[in-house]
Parts: sequence; structure tokens; C-alpha cells
Amino acid sequence: MRVGSTRPATRDSTRRTAASRRGAVVAALMLAMALAALDATIVSTAVPQIVGDLGGFSVFSWLFSGYLLAVTVTLPVYGKLSDTFGRKPVLVAGAAVFLLGSVLCAAAWNMGALIAFRVVQGLGGGALQGTVQTLAADLYPLEERPKIQSKLSTVWAVSAVAGPGLGGVLAAYADWRWIFLINLPIGSAALWLIVRHLHEPARTPRARVRVDWAGALAVFACGGVLLTALVQGGVAWPWLSAPSLALFALGLALIAVVVWVERRAPEPIIPGWVWRRRTIAAVNLALGALGLLMVAPSVFLPTYAQSVLGLAPMAAGFVLSVWTLSWPVSAALSQHVYRRIGFRNTAMLGIGTAALILFAFPFLPYPGAAWQPALLMLLLGGALGLFQLPLMVGVQSTVEWEERGTTTASVLFCRQTGQTVGASLFGAVANGVLAARLGDAGDLDSVTRALDAGTAPEATRHAIADAVHAVYLGAAGAAALAFLVLLFLAPRRFPVLKD
Repeated sequence: MRVGSTRPATRDSTRRTAASRRGAVVAALMLAMALAALDATIVSTAVPQIVGDLGGFSVFSWLFSGYLLAVTVTLPVYGKLSDTFGRKPVLVAGAAVFLLGSVLCAAAWNMGALIAFRVVQGLGGGALQGTVQTLAADLYPLEERPKIQSKLSTVWAVSAVAGPGLGGVLAAYADWRWIFLINLPIGSAALWLIVRHLHEPARTPRARVRVDWAGALAVFACGGVLLTALVQGGVAWPWLSAPSLALFALGLALIAVVVWVERRAPEPIIPGWVWRRRTIAAVNLALGALGLLMVAPSVFLPTYAQSVLGLAPMAAGFVLSVWTLSWPVSAALSQHVYRRIGFRNTAMLGIGTAALILFAFPFLPYPGAAWQPALLMLLLGGALGLFQLPLMVGVQSTVEWEERGTTTASVLFCRQTGQTVGASLFGAVANGVLAARLGDAGDLDSVTRALDAGTAPEATRHAIADAVHAVYLGAAGAAALAFLVLLFLAPRRFPVLKD
């Protein structure tokens, strides 16, 4: 009787301990995700204070570009390393590098040093983004993954929207260096929880682990050159100028180097199966299109709200932020849809609806009321929640543990690259429309500054509205492209593996 009565108690205690550890790890993942999301946006409103202290106004845009470039190009590397050595060492190392970069940023003595230390932050941020998403799939079986993914989506959305406001408050009432120092307690808590509570299952040791460092360096160099060309093209120099053409030519040459190195590597950083498998290739392309279309609301809607609708910056931010309310709710409920009609069809339903919503934006009345674009953003968030989460959960469920990090990283890399391409492409579209309407070479930044100063005529507001409408039509085209990719490339039923 004693044995019979104690075994259930022992099992219950073991279950409670496991649940407690998993809860602690999930809390750490949410903190790490908050750090990665905050640092992508928190610096924006503190730029005047930073420039006033350190100087370097002509290059301050690299505070954002340098961080995002480092995050993007390291994603494939960290994905492969997490499949080779496990998630825990990669996440711990990435968090440590991120915190080191934060300390260095707070101690920066000039703009050049701050930009360099932001790149260090980004080198750690790439590990945070990719490994957090991979661990979320490791911790939960297929039927429970929407819960953790919706939590992470909520954390990302709230942190990204709150970042500019928090940065402005810290810069105004404390010091801009606290923007980076605030990472230390949050990151340290996440790091402590991971070290203490994350215990990965024992795996069969491999006879010899060969890390493709040559491939990692080639991927880093190729991604850095091409993304720099996209980020700075049309900003620091004209698109058809010598620097722009030289960077694109070098990037194309480095693509050939990457292909040559990876085809000969025993354990390539970007293995060929990432693109040979229909499911993964389709999800990569579809979420690349998602990154492209997200630029329209996240970059251009605040300008539209302030310049055309006449809203204050805080009110304009609210018009944008409403999609963070519907996106995680829709993502959490998407499991009830994809269990009935499948991952592909659910994603097609979401992105098809998103295409219609984006296409409807240019038909809003001029100047209109704030609730009209806000309503469209609320609907867009719901549509994209149905699109992104089923694809992420679905593609992670088609691979084994030892391929999940690489798969997740490839998806996130394509989404990040899509955002970079979208910012350059839609920026060129908006500036082209403005030049055609106003009859000069003025760009969106100069026109909005004139509006802020009260020196621009009503025709300028109409021109900005037309420019943003053109961007939204382009975003609708990107959504339609994602729909077609899923329709013709993705399998009707994802080849899900048993947990």
C-alpha cells in the first residue's frame, strides 16, 4: 500500500516540477523577446538627445540600420549552431553578447563608437530572436504551440509599439544612456532563468562536430553588403550611383561565393534542403512577402496620420498600434481554424483578407477621420494573425529537432530581409509619387518637415496621401504574391511529424 500510495504522489510532484520549470523558461523567453523587440525601436525618439550629446547627425541612421543588419545576417548562423550544439548554449551566449553591447552603448563616447556597439548588440539580438522561436516549438507539442506563439507575438507587438514612448521618456526625464542600461536587469533575469531552469534532453553525441565557419563568414559578408546597399540606396547615395552599383555587384559576387562554399561544406550554415523542400521554401517566400507588406503600415501610416489627418504624434501612434490588439488574439484562435482546414488554407484565408484590406486603404475619403484607418488596421492585424502563426507552427512541425533551428532561422531571415527590401522599395515609390505630384525632387522627409513647420500648401497633403496610397497598393500586391506562393508552391497538407 505504501508503494501504491506514494507513486502517484511522486508522479504529481514530478509533473509540477516540470511545469514550474517550463513556466520559468517561458518567462525567460518572453523577457528575451521583449529585449529584442524594444531595441529595434526604443532609440528612435531619443535621437535628438543622442545627437546633441555625441554629434554625428549625418550618420545617426546607422543606429537602426547597424542593429538590424547584425540581427538579420546572424540569424542563419545561430539557427545552425543551435541545431549543432543545442538551444541553451546559443541563447546564453547571445544574451551575454547582447548585454555586453548594451553596457558598451551606455558608455559610448561618440557616434562612431555607439554605432559599433549597436552592431555588437545586434550580434546578440540575432541569437535572441531565432533561438527563442525555436525553443518555443521545442517546449510545447503541436496542439499547444499556438499558446506560446501568441504570447510571444503579444510581447513583440507591445514592446515594439512601446519602445519609442519609453525611449522618449528615458531621454527626457533621465538620460539617453538609460535606454541601454535598462536592458541589464531584464536581460540578467532572463539569463538567470535560462541557466537555472532550461534542461535540454540528452542527445546522442556526434563523433565529430564540424562547424562551417567559412560558410558563416560568407553568409555574414554577403548579407551585410546586400542589406547595406538596400538600406543606404536612395538615402546616402542615389540608386544608380557608383557606391550603390558597386555594393550590388559585390553582393552578387558574394552570393556566388556562398553557394560555392555551402555546396562543399559537410555541415553547411544554409543547407540546400531549406529551399528544396516545398513546405519550407513556400513559407520562406510567403513570410518574406509578409515582411515586405508590413512596411506600409509600420513606416508610412504614422506619416499619413500626422500629415493628412492632422493628428498629434501620440494619436498617430495609436492608429498604428491597434493592430497589436487583434493580431495576437487572431493568432491564438487560429488553431481552431487550421485544425479544420489545414495550415496552408488558413494562411491563405488570412493573407487573402489582408490583401483586400490593404487594397481598400486608397479608397478612404480625403482627409477622412482617424477611426477609418484605425479600423482597417484592426482588421489587418486579425488577418495577419491568421496568416503568420499557422505558417510558423506548421513549418516547425515538419522537421525534427536537429533541423528546427535552421528552419526557424531561415523563416525569420526571409521576413527580416523582406522588411529591408520593403523599406527601400516603398520609400522609392513614395518619393517617386511625390516628385510627380509636386513637380520637384523633394522626398517624403523634406515634405513632412515642411508640413510640421506649417509652410506647405494643401496640395502637399494631397501628394502625401497619394504617395501612401501607392505604397498600400504595393503592399496589397505583396500580399497577393504570398497568396499565390501558398496556392501553387505549398503542399495542400503540411507533412507534419509526430511529436
